[in-house]
Amino acid sequence: MRKRRNASNVNAEISLHFWVLVTLTCVALIAAALTFTTGSVQANALLSKPAAASAPSATSPTPAMEDSGAVKGKQQKEMLRGVASWYGGVFDGRLTANGERFDMYAMTACHKTLPFGTWVRVVDLANRRSVVVRITDRGALEAGRVIDLSYGAAKKLHMVHDGLAPVKIEVLAMGQSGESE
Repeated sequence: MRKRRNASNVNAEISLHFWVLVTLTCVALIAAALTFTTGSVQANALLSKPAAASAPSATSPTPAMEDSGAVKGKQQKEMLRGVASWYGGVFDGRLTANGERFDMYAMTACHKTLPFGTWVRVVDLANRRSVVVRITDRGALEAGRVIDLSYGAAKKLHMVHDGLAPVKIEVLAMGQSGESE
């Protein structure tokens, strides 16, 4: 006599296949991201803090984008490459590392070392979409990841479904170095 499969066994098999697929996708994305080089970002104490209400203009250079005097008239642009992830949900409304309440729909991000208040442009290298976010949080990012975006920023990049995306990060305006602690 043939044994019948019950619904819980079928659901368990589907769940296992789903997580295997998710794991393989993450491994492939991380492997692709590791081929990118990672630049270094150095805080400059002479740079001014952008207004909290608005992001720096993408069309005109700000004092934060100018070189600190080594080469007059040139713009200094710091770049990072790696994998971005996103967070939201259970963190919504909790305090961030800089003392603000986390709003998962705001254009904010978590970064390991950039000073709080730093404005960065994040470009999804897969679909070329970009978003400007402000660094408001710290966190233990996994290996290969360079930034953790709010849900709202990830949604604008169309990366919510995949969860991870290869990105390029351009520093637009550095926050105050005293804010990073």
